[in-house]
Amino acid sequence: MESRLRIAGQAVHPLLIMFPLGLFTMAVLFDVGNLLGGPDILGALAYWNIVAGLVGGALVVLASAIDLLFVRTTRAKRFGVLRNLMHMGVLILFTVILMLRMQSQDRVAGGGLLMVELIALVAAFFGAWYGGELANRPAVPVFSRPDGPIPASRRY
Repeated sequence: MESRLRIAGQAVHPLLIMFPLGLFTMAVLFDVGNLLGGPDILGALAYWNIVAGLVGGALVVLASAIDLLFVRTTRAKRFGVLRNLMHMGVLILFTVILMLRMQSQDRVAGGGLLMVELIALVAAFFGAWYGGELANRPAVPVFSRPDGPIPASRRY
């Protein structure tokens, strides 16, 4: 599935997805540091990283939905919808984490909430990997012959 939403010739979805992944990863690392005895400011930093990651994640889902509008084949559309559902599931998990963190005064997370963050982060990385596999998969399988690969001019 090739991205149709482009800026300056570059697909937008693969570029945007790195921001929420980085922000969610830093949130988990800040929470680990806070739980290992670091200052409470690490919990607040993790909280704001989750907020920024949710904003970036919403942009990723929007870019993915725009890409889905231009997909013609049903198989590619089905994979695109699965990718978008995975992104939305991760955003829902981090939204629940954010709402639970709002209950504490200093916005720190406990051990149980950290485990949910780790599960959400693993799901986010799996979703990004899955989307990358879909984007980088050739549309037509390339078969090789005993005397070498099929020339590009004869593949299609």
